[in-house]
Amino acid sequence: MIRYSLRCESHHTFESWFQSSSAFESQVKRKLVSCPICGSAKVDRAIMAPRIMSGKGRESVPQATAPTPEAPAAAQTSLMMAQERELRTKLKELRDHIIKNADNVGERFPNEARKMHYGEIEHRPIYGEASPDEARALMEEGVEVSALPVLPEDRN
Repeated sequence: MIRYSLRCESHHTFESWFQSSSAFESQVKRKLVSCPICGSAKVDRAIMAPRIMSGKGRESVPQATAPTPEAPAAAQTSLMMAQERELRTKLKELRDHIIKNADNVGERFPNEARKMHYGEIEHRPIYGEASPDEARALMEEGVEVSALPVLPEDRN
C-alpha cells in the first residue's frame, strides 16, 4: 500500500492510501478520487517529504506535506489531524461491519475465495488470512479481494 499526500484544485490537502501508483493513476483518471473538503475530482499528488527510517528501522520521522500560502502550516496540520481521526473512525467502522457481517474462514480464505469465484460454492461475505503472495495470486486470477484495515491501536 502507498500513502499519498494529495491536493485538489482549491489547494485543500488530504491523504489517501492506494494499492499501487498505477491504482492511484487509474482512480484519478476515472474521477474516483475526490477532495473530502470540497468534493473536487481534480486531484493530484502534493509535494511530500520522504519517510526516513532510523538506524534500527523501528522509529521514523513522520511524513509532512509542504504548507501552501493559502493554508498556514499550523492550520494545515490541525486539519490533517482531524481528517486522520475521521479516517481512522471510518476505517474502524468498516472493519467492524465486515467482522460482524461476514464469516471468518481463517487460513482457508484463499481456497474459499477461489471456490466462490469459480462458482464451486455459493457466494457469501467472508474474511480471513492470506499471505501477500496468496493475495497477489488471487488478484491475478481476477478474484476480488481487499485487505482489512489495520489501525495503530490494533498493534498494541
